[in-house]
Amino acid sequence: MIFLQKHHRDIVFYKALCNLRSEASKTYLSFLWWIIEPIFSMAIYYFIFAVVFQRGTDDFVPFLLVGLVVWQWFAQCVSHCSAAITQNHALISQVNFPKVVLPSINIVMDTFKFSIVFMLLLIGLWIMGYPPTWSYIYLPLILLIQLLLNYACGLIASALIPFVPDLSNLIPHLLRLGMYGSGILYTVSSLPENIQDILAYNPMVWIIESYRDILMYNQIPNVSSLAIYTCAAISLYALARLIMRKLNPVFARALMQQ
Repeated sequence: MIFLQKHHRDIVFYKALCNLRSEASKTYLSFLWWIIEPIFSMAIYYFIFAVVFQRGTDDFVPFLLVGLVVWQWFAQCVSHCSAAITQNHALISQVNFPKVVLPSINIVMDTFKFSIVFMLLLIGLWIMGYPPTWSYIYLPLILLIQLLLNYACGLIASALIPFVPDLSNLIPHLLRLGMYGSGILYTVSSLPENIQDILAYNPMVWIIESYRDILMYNQIPNVSSLAIYTCAAISLYALARLIMRKLNPVFARALMQQ
């Protein structure tokens, strides 16, 4: 976002604010749905895994809540960004502007909603007996790494779908697979080693575990892992911006051929 020109950045924030107001005005409970939705998700998964299958531990509620809130930020950013360009077909064909603006609007909207839910998550954890500790100083860095990952994956999805429309059908299934493969409902360390080796390639596993270490267990992230994932997130973001820049002149033509 900071690499956009100022007037494009202004458009992103203005349009995001307008969309948020419009979205909130369409229901009776307005913005409360941004909070109710993750609570409903947590309640459903808690009932299935902790009540029905008796798979929960003593700290299963905060464990589940941290994983779900963090995952939903990632999933919503990718899902909403994936349609950002194709849904603005008419605008793209008539106005010449950097198309990175469109998915950036979705990133701002989803990050704003996440910030509200995340603050409520922190308050909930403090009430449940997980107070702030010195490990919180690493929290902004983990948030920044995830923001870069969300932004990069969202840009790549939005850039590829105009050329490969079938991806729009595949992304919901990939996100569902990613959710079950990110250690939201279980601890990855409890799985067989060969499965852990496969899940090590999923960056959301490390990100979710880092949030739990900081917020619940007063543990700081491993410094070498922190450096590796920071470099990986920056590299992926740079690659996503490069893809958007290269494809920017041909988006309109690709959409007209559909």
